[in-house]
Amino acid sequence: MASVTALLLELSLGSADAAVIQIKMAQVAFAPAQISAHVGDTIEWTNDDIVAHTATARNSAWDVMVGPNSKGSITLKSPGTIEYYCRLHPNMVGSITVSQ
Repeated sequence: MASVTALLLELSLGSADAAVIQIKMAQVAFAPAQISAHVGDTIEWTNDDIVAHTATARNSAWDVMVGPNSKGSITLKSPGTIEYYCRLHPNMVGSITVSQ
């Protein structure tokens, strides 16, 4: 029972440190284009443009469609650097450096 309590405490403490990092999609660009984050953080894209965008990981880890005046998000699950882009506007590029 003590190990279960310790595990639950560890899980609750770990999630308390998680942050929501916001990235704007505006004027056919990601802003900011490069960010640093931690495993467990949530990345939230807000599309301020009048056209749809995606946030698509080049390693195929995720593909988030974000309509005009909408939001989309993912939770980071592992460390590393993730390059991403918009499938609809390939000149839109970004990078997330994820640490433990």
